Amino acid sequence: MLYFTNSKLTHLVKFLPFLSFLLIALPAFSQKKNEAYQYHIKRTNTPVVLDASLDDAAWQDAQLASNFWMVLPMDTSRSRLRTDVRMTYDAQHIYLSAICYYDSSLIARNAPPYIVESMRRDWTFGRNDNFLCFIDPFDDQTNGFAFGTNTVGAQWDGLMYEGGKVNLSWDNKWASVTRSYPDRYVIEMAIPFKTIRYKQGISRWGINFSRNDLNSTEKSAWAPVPLQFPTASLAYTGVLVWDQPPPSPGPNISVIPYALSSLNANYQGNVPTEAKFNAGLDAKVAVTSSLNLDLTVNPDFSQVDVDQQVTNLDRFELFFPERRQFFLENGDQFTNFGYATIRPFFSRRIGLGGVPIRFGARLSGKINKDWRFGLMDMQTGAVPNSGPAGETLPAQNFAVMALQRRVFSRSNIGVLFVNKQSMNYNPVGDRPLYSVYNRNLGFEYNLASTNNLWTGKLMYVKSFSPGVVGQDAVYAGNLQYSSRNWLLNGQWETVGPNYTAEAGYVPRRGYSRATGIANYSFFPTGTRILSHGPQLSGFYVVDPAGRRSDYEGVLGYQFVFRSRSAFLVWAASDYVRLLQPFDPTNTGREPLSTGSTHRWQAWGTTFISKPQQLFTYGFSTRYGGYYADGTRLNVTADLGYRFQPYVSLAVNANYNDIRLPAPWNNTKFWLVGPRFDLTMTNTLYLTTFIQYNEQQRNMNVNARIQWRYKPASDLFIVYTDNYLPTTGLPNMDNVGPFLVKNRAVVLKWTYWWNL
Repeated sequence: MLYFTNSKLTHLVKFLPFLSFLLIALPAFSQKKNEAYQYHIKRTNTPVVLDASLDDAAWQDAQLASNFWMVLPMDTSRSRLRTDVRMTYDAQHIYLSAICYYDSSLIARNAPPYIVESMRRDWTFGRNDNFLCFIDPFDDQTNGFAFGTNTVGAQWDGLMYEGGKVNLSWDNKWASVTRSYPDRYVIEMAIPFKTIRYKQGISRWGINFSRNDLNSTEKSAWAPVPLQFPTASLAYTGVLVWDQPPPSPGPNISVIPYALSSLNANYQGNVPTEAKFNAGLDAKVAVTSSLNLDLTVNPDFSQVDVDQQVTNLDRFELFFPERRQFFLENGDQFTNFGYATIRPFFSRRIGLGGVPIRFGARLSGKINKDWRFGLMDMQTGAVPNSGPAGETLPAQNFAVMALQRRVFSRSNIGVLFVNKQSMNYNPVGDRPLYSVYNRNLGFEYNLASTNNLWTGKLMYVKSFSPGVVGQDAVYAGNLQYSSRNWLLNGQWETVGPNYTAEAGYVPRRGYSRATGIANYSFFPTGTRILSHGPQLSGFYVVDPAGRRSDYEGVLGYQFVFRSRSAFLVWAASDYVRLLQPFDPTNTGREPLSTGSTHRWQAWGTTFISKPQQLFTYGFSTRYGGYYADGTRLNVTADLGYRFQPYVSLAVNANYNDIRLPAPWNNTKFWLVGPRFDLTMTNTLYLTTFIQYNEQQRNMNVNARIQWRYKPASDLFIVYTDNYLPTTGLPNMDNVGPFLVKNRAVVLKWTYWWNL
């Protein structure tokens, strides 16, 4: 039985061996892995025209990067497919060209030469033939920028963080042209220096090029990357050597105004149709070439995609990612501090749920190669009569400061301070509805070895709230080893019962948890199976008194095929002792009592089809015990069909059959979400998304037309409906299967204006 005391000294003593190992092991891996892969970029004095013909004189003098390394299906040889890349630059842009040759055997068979979902922007990497470029302007192998296109010219761009992850919600100004030929496709890109952040005078950047070809099932990279890592891994970038330091981008100020007009009808609340007009402004000011000031006044975020609903049978709050542009650039420094379920700051706490954001500012970026800085301040407005007793939600200020110092080759030490303050708020009574303030101060050490085999984290966060003293801190740490055959991870975390992060995401408090993962992969030769192997994972949770409250053990076996289809079978054993009442159906019915214990076993499967087919599918199953000696059957399915490159159809379905004793008895519900994407060009999209959720008794229809009439400038037309399914409800026999709850039509215009 695992036991954790509340003594802070005990926690620190437990950290010391772990910390010593991290600090001692890391310096052994100090040299950049792919230092020998160098691309020498030279300035051109002749113009480059983006037409994908590559007949400009600038390309004739540029160095050729070719002879890529295979990453998948195996990383021990050169790629069979030829890819030729060249780069040059002038005073305003970095230019890149890529020639991606098809598999000659497909040409001989007259087979379709390429595979794509559609021409929609920011497509799914594994379902499209594509070419990508990863740029690390500080060569710190931690943060950077990603640009690419699929074979029909749909763009893909994002901010890179944590050494190889890409946030595709980020958008900025750049241009590309793609042209297809019988034996190849050709790409030309122009990336403005004003789009990326870099330090003047630095003449060495990190760079890598990646290609994904589904027909041949090959993924390849110019600088070799081990198959257990994505080709986006900045630890394995080569070196971009400039013939002279990159030019200054000059005055770099962008103003992004928006105007919005909408019609809203609330039928459920008997509110008549209301017309609204709104306008606001964002601005980006480059304080230096690597430090940016973002400003926003009266922002609006209605252009974001609707959140995908999920069946919620969890005891804790669900997480939905941030997609609003203002919060994204360098957002990882704020929102990725901590772990997935221990976030001292989560930007979606600001300005959603009808709370208006009045204005905000953020200064963020690199001071130099070793120091990274972020400071953000957001002001929201008051919301009258929002409380249960008609109390007004006060205006609130959110201030966040983050500072990061690089240590060794790729690791860093970070500090985060978060302050949420209610303005001019005088609470009434001993238990005020809203807090006067909540603050968090945190420190973390992020380990990343040069070869990326070792990664880990140590973290300490303390909260400050009125009248709260003691048991208000978080201690956590993990260490992970990722080789070709092994994936090993151990994590430990303790969250005090009085720890509070009102501006963060911490769904559970008052526990200590130990987590472990051990996976092993075999790589047979000469078979259709690329890899297979066992997977073992589990966690063990105790309450502040050291008593067991949860555990789970899962044993699985996975097969990954050379076609990139995959199959997993698993079995699990669970134990739960409830620390608060919980309705096992999450439908507002009778809860199970606090202190009740529950044990069960379950098994399941997961299958994902190969992406090369026009019709793709996947499914997962789960059957076994559940709370209160009941049973639960869960089946999910994902179906997709494409008429490439213009139309993509997809359906996600989730079915649950829960059988429990009285008073719950048998509960069944569906969650179905069909999606229709029509991409008439790579700048004009129509998306229709329908979500039918029986558990929440809601059906949502969202249709959106997006026209990107200029780079990073859009016109949106959005139609949204929410319905109440009436089946099974009393006194609803004559109203039809669905009753309209609310309806809205929105017209929004944005324009990106560089001064």
